[in-house]
Amino acid sequence: MNRKDLDPTASPRESFGALLRSSREALGWTQEDLAAAMGYSDSYISAVETGRKSTSRNFVRAADKALGTGQTLELMWVGMRKKGFLEGFPEHAAQEARASEIRIFEPNLIPGLFQTKAYAAARESAAVQRGSSTEDQAAERVKFLVARQRLLKRADPPVIHAVIDESGLRRQVGGAATMRAQLEHLAEMATRPHVIFQVAPFALAEHAPFRSVVTLLTFADRSVVGYTESADQGYVVREDKTVRAWERAYDRLRVEALTRAATLDLIHKARKEL
Repeated sequence: MNRKDLDPTASPRESFGALLRSSREALGWTQEDLAAAMGYSDSYISAVETGRKSTSRNFVRAADKALGTGQTLELMWVGMRKKGFLEGFPEHAAQEARASEIRIFEPNLIPGLFQTKAYAAARESAAVQRGSSTEDQAAERVKFLVARQRLLKRADPPVIHAVIDESGLRRQVGGAATMRAQLEHLAEMATRPHVIFQVAPFALAEHAPFRSVVTLLTFADRSVVGYTESADQGYVVREDKTVRAWERAYDRLRVEALTRAATLDLIHKARKEL
């Protein structure tokens, strides 16, 4: 059987197809196996995997159920169809949902996985006021964020290591009351066994290795994919040389950031100062 090589960067359809194929092959299933489990034809499975056909929400939900992938495929499908998401971000969100370890550096804000709904809504409301988003797009992004955060409630959640620049704790998104609630939520999350928070203090200054958001996703097979963003584009990074360089820089950042205990103290201090 001829096997088409997929380029996840070619189009949203091929990106979705590549994720469907990799999820299927991770179980050792053929297209015929997946078709039988879902009640679709193997030719339809092939057309979706190769990007020749778009598909429906019923299909992606059936695929998630058959493959045991939670909401991974549905998250990506929703993100692909909705305007207002950075190109590349829906693919990242889908990959995030199946990661066993997530390493995050956030330079300015609380990372999305740990944002309260009020904090996220305040950010999106500001985007609407600036004219860079519509109210419908803002609502959709908040809804999408809540769906992403479900991975924190799984029976086997990923290990998450998040390094946040101190400015993320000090910036009053949504006003004092919203920020107090956000910091309380962050402090509660920091006590969970699968979550490690560290703060990169202002004193780290120019020695901080990253200037923009960086995420490293590690999967069950120990492969690693990176993600970063510019102002108008999200980038899923698979190139091994770049990913390994980011890992080395992240390891150094973890050493130079505040300890877990000192970070929790700073979160409480910032909360009291509001």
